[in-house]
Amino acid sequence: MPLEAAQKMPVTVLTGYLGAGKTTLLNRILSEQHGKRYAVIVNEFGEIGIDNDLIVDTDEEVFEMNNGCICCTVRGDLIRIIDSLMRRRNRFDAILIETTGLADPAPVAQTFFVDDDVRQKTKLDAIITVADAKHLLGELDHAHEAQEQLAFADIVILNKTDLVAQAELKAVEARIRRINPTPAIKHSIRCNVPLDEVLDRGAFDLNRVLEVEPDFLDAGHNHVHDDHVTSFSLVTEASIDPRKFLPWIQMITQKFGIDMLRMKGILAFKGDEDRFVVQAVHMLLEGDHQRPWQAGEKRVSRLVFIGRNLPKGLIEDGFLKCRVEMDSLVALDA
Repeated sequence: MPLEAAQKMPVTVLTGYLGAGKTTLLNRILSEQHGKRYAVIVNEFGEIGIDNDLIVDTDEEVFEMNNGCICCTVRGDLIRIIDSLMRRRNRFDAILIETTGLADPAPVAQTFFVDDDVRQKTKLDAIITVADAKHLLGELDHAHEAQEQLAFADIVILNKTDLVAQAELKAVEARIRRINPTPAIKHSIRCNVPLDEVLDRGAFDLNRVLEVEPDFLDAGHNHVHDDHVTSFSLVTEASIDPRKFLPWIQMITQKFGIDMLRMKGILAFKGDEDRFVVQAVHMLLEGDHQRPWQAGEKRVSRLVFIGRNLPKGLIEDGFLKCRVEMDSLVALDA
């Protein structure tokens, strides 16, 4: 039987490009006094791993996956390790996964969608991306992994902020927002962000985020076509026809899922008193009713797409055709 959400083991994924500070953050989590026990999974690149040796000596169990970053290989390893961990779940409170700096976080995130056993026993709490404030702008120009790590982020720790001037810091933040308009961005020096601001936040749980931050998916950013990974938002005050929308979003997910890194949204279906929340990681789509629309709350439908060269015009046109009424559309770039 599936566990209740409160009983599921929370999993935090730490990602970020080479040298950003992931292991520094991991060591802080493992060494500070916060009363929680963690099992740690380290995803190495290559046959000989060293990240395991860089982790502080703790009582926590550390598992290595050193089969590289190819999705099927990593996902299989991850499922086996999590299955092993869950047989002795009373020995720890949460799981941390540190990916290699050259990793696409998608295979890790997808694991919590595609494997029924993993999905029943664990919950993805957040994807935390550590970014190097000094070098990020240069990395984004030549490393698509750095862009995709930001695109998947629920929380971004902008590290090494002491090495850049205020104007450069603002430019880095603006570039991050062009790739992904939705994550919380935390400034840090040696990843000194308060741990209670990044751990056990339910940041991947869109329902929970929307309860805390109702405007989470609101868009008001300018879209610039100079990034490999970009984002855009669609907003309408017209009611959505679920008979049109659900087949359409499934088609979009299947057709463009390889390049659609993340999708999140709230829908106001005609005749439905509850908000419908939908999200996707590549081709893996899920949706469910959330809470009722509140009295006086605007019934606005919002979708945020983050991906590589997505056909915004085609997707926007399809979204418009899902409306019950043919007016009141606002399409905002993010």
